[in-house]
Amino acid sequence: MKQVIYAFNQGSAKMRDLLGGKGANLAEMTRLGFPVPKGFTLTTEACLDYLAQEDSEELSDPVIAAIDQALADLESVTNKAFNDPENLLLVSVRSGARESMPGMMDTILNVGLNDRNVESLAQITQDERFAYDCYRRLLQMYGNVVYGLDSQFFEEHLAQEKTKAQVRFDYELKVGHLKALVTAYKKVYQDQLGFDFPQDVKTQIYEAVKAVFKSWNNHRARVYREMNHIPHDLGTAVNIQEMVFGNSGQDSGTGVLFTRNPATGESKLFGEYLVNAQGEDVVAGIRTPEVIEDLKADMPEIYQEIHDLAKQLEGYYHDMQDIEFTVEKGKLYFLQTRNGKRTAKAAVKIAVDMVEEDLIDEKEALLRIEPSMIDQLLHPSFDPQALAQAEVFSSLGLAASPGAGSGQIVFTAQKAKEWQAAGKKVILMRNETSPEDIEGMSASEAIVTAHGGMTSHAAVVARGMGKCCVSGCSDLTIDEAAKVVHYPGGQLQEGDTISVDGSQGKLYLGEIPTALSNTDENYQKMMDWARKYSRLKVRMNAETPEDIQTGFSFGADGIGLVRTEHMFFKAERLREIRRFILSVDEGQRQAALEKIRDYQVEDFTRIFQLSQEAPAVIRLLDPPLHEFMPKSDQEVAEVATDQGISEAELRSRMVQLAEVNPMLGHRGCRLAMTYPELYDRQVEAIIYGAIAARQEGLDPQVEIMIPLVSVEPELDTLRKRLSQVIDRLLDQENVTIDYTIGTMIEIPRACFIADQLAQEAGFFSFGTNDLTQMTYGFSRDDAGKFINQYLEDGTLKEDPFQTIDPEGVGALVKIAVDKARQTKAGFKIGVCGELGGDPASIQFFDQVGLDYVSCSPYRVPLAQLAAAQSAIRQAEGNH
Repeated sequence: MKQVIYAFNQGSAKMRDLLGGKGANLAEMTRLGFPVPKGFTLTTEACLDYLAQEDSEELSDPVIAAIDQALADLESVTNKAFNDPENLLLVSVRSGARESMPGMMDTILNVGLNDRNVESLAQITQDERFAYDCYRRLLQMYGNVVYGLDSQFFEEHLAQEKTKAQVRFDYELKVGHLKALVTAYKKVYQDQLGFDFPQDVKTQIYEAVKAVFKSWNNHRARVYREMNHIPHDLGTAVNIQEMVFGNSGQDSGTGVLFTRNPATGESKLFGEYLVNAQGEDVVAGIRTPEVIEDLKADMPEIYQEIHDLAKQLEGYYHDMQDIEFTVEKGKLYFLQTRNGKRTAKAAVKIAVDMVEEDLIDEKEALLRIEPSMIDQLLHPSFDPQALAQAEVFSSLGLAASPGAGSGQIVFTAQKAKEWQAAGKKVILMRNETSPEDIEGMSASEAIVTAHGGMTSHAAVVARGMGKCCVSGCSDLTIDEAAKVVHYPGGQLQEGDTISVDGSQGKLYLGEIPTALSNTDENYQKMMDWARKYSRLKVRMNAETPEDIQTGFSFGADGIGLVRTEHMFFKAERLREIRRFILSVDEGQRQAALEKIRDYQVEDFTRIFQLSQEAPAVIRLLDPPLHEFMPKSDQEVAEVATDQGISEAELRSRMVQLAEVNPMLGHRGCRLAMTYPELYDRQVEAIIYGAIAARQEGLDPQVEIMIPLVSVEPELDTLRKRLSQVIDRLLDQENVTIDYTIGTMIEIPRACFIADQLAQEAGFFSFGTNDLTQMTYGFSRDDAGKFINQYLEDGTLKEDPFQTIDPEGVGALVKIAVDKARQTKAGFKIGVCGELGGDPASIQFFDQVGLDYVSCSPYRVPLAQLAAAQSAIRQAEGNH
């Protein structure tokens, strides 16, 4: 049988997968000679084997035998025994997964106490109050963790006893009150469970081990893992450790400290402690703890010992440590150390400081920063204290775009614009947004939708703008006509104020103050290092001057996607594109296109001016034509009047344009095959813009992208036609502009014929949103109806619209890359879908050899860091 238990003196930090983070660190501290209470660890493999049992919830005979032997060994090395009236052994039973999950799983202290042993403990310590305090704690923790009893059953008795005693704090209760609590707590077992608290010590331990194993799959632990991308198949170890008692008098205590400030990164001890207390008292807030600095006065020798050992641990692990300690009658014990959780700002400062202190190098510093932390630094967040007091009214939305914002609810883009112009802060709430909402979205502090997923219109556009967004709020009913939002337990009217947390996907009633995290010199150093070590270039998806300036301020290497359809939704442009669509007269159609071209010349001139000599990929018009049509009866009437046609004619044309499945319909290059003059005028506008930039002394890098190609003749026909249009224009203007015409790879078939397409194309850019949609057959806007269930029940490990699916979509990408570069060595290939801003996807794209990724401007720094981390890991052979 494989070894399922390791004593602390048998393990090491290298055994983290098997012993969990806590067990591995306890073993390492033991090996280094730190003051660690004796103990042993049941492995994560034992946990997984237990959880995999289908026919029993009992521990297997071999595991029980191993526990019994380990307990006997523990009695031997401590010179104590579980039922010994003179040298009584008690233990703690704690969880400890490979990845730190603070507070997510379960712990039980004082295991081994029973009606007889509590009297022995009182005799040994000459402190009856202390003994019964430990017993009442065990009864409550054990009932809650092992049997699932609501803590309120116990808290009610505790509150009554404090009222009788006329005291405020638990530690003020006398021994008589504690004995009464023990009696009351034992009665809770009988009343709620129908049996007594187990008096047999080994039964207590076996049941506690089972409870900790089970806690791996409790709801809060699963949610935490999903939020932090920790796999569900790791399991937790169980650490059984000799109890030391911080609640054994005024020369005892317990505390938690960090070797650096986890909020600011300042290099000094940061923490709290309590005299005469057990560990959960600090965490639970039962008493107000003292700051660790005050321990200098209370226990100066202990403080100095803690300070010196803590700095030794930080130097050994080369990272900020989170340490739990207990002092029992003047003797210090370390119960745990782990790499401490920290804010984004602190993480960056600590990493940079440690490079300057020669504890780590630049590459290691980059690997220490979670890319999501960069997002936190660049978006506003709610004040934590105010957030803790706020009332949540929706928590089922998707955290579509990070940040935080408060404002008054509006239900239309027009109202958002009007109220914002009047100086109001607004939140746009819609069932879903459309391209016509773009100005209202821009005017809003945040966007909330009842429908749609992480790649819905609202989500994609919000991220591009750096706007906070929560999408797919399935617990809301948004009645746009009645201007009311129904939520569980109430409703909101237009004008009511709410707060939106786009980092957590939660909505709150009322206004919550926000703070913008300012970047500093530490952040700048970190990003300089990222650009230094990355191979992949990082471009931005942007077409507005504001977005382009934002992306370049973050160090973007160019523009990877200009979505020209976003340029058509201003009123005067929308009028002309509608004239083009609705006209039956060729002359009117051409006149409309020429006006559209003239409008776009301004756009492209500005884009090339801002890009300077950085490359800019401009995607030609992509959406179905029906998206430009009016939606409501009022809009139909207005458009008919504006276009000089009857409502009946307009509705007839709308019926002709309507498609059963528009995402697979008349869009992309298919539009240009039907209406070639549409792309003709677009490329003319692009070249006129490039010529204007050239006249200003710039050297524009023009990359024109044809979308949605599925067969080689589409690309061949359009490339040749557009090249003729461009060359004729350049001859006419007597100017030279370097340009390339490429294609967007977003259809599975295009991946398989990439070698043919590469012969015609100047570059490829993967459109991963559509490629994922067409590979899975999942609608990118409607998948939220079932995809969350798939993630919860394990049908999917990741949302493929958020992280690349390496076996399916990723395999298609690799096929296309290999085929294209067999045709043309060094062929330029990038990606411009939403996955271009996802760290795990960036690592995949780096490994398959793409040249660049492109993402929304606010995700450029995150992508740069992820690209650097990928390059470093590949160089180290750690993929």
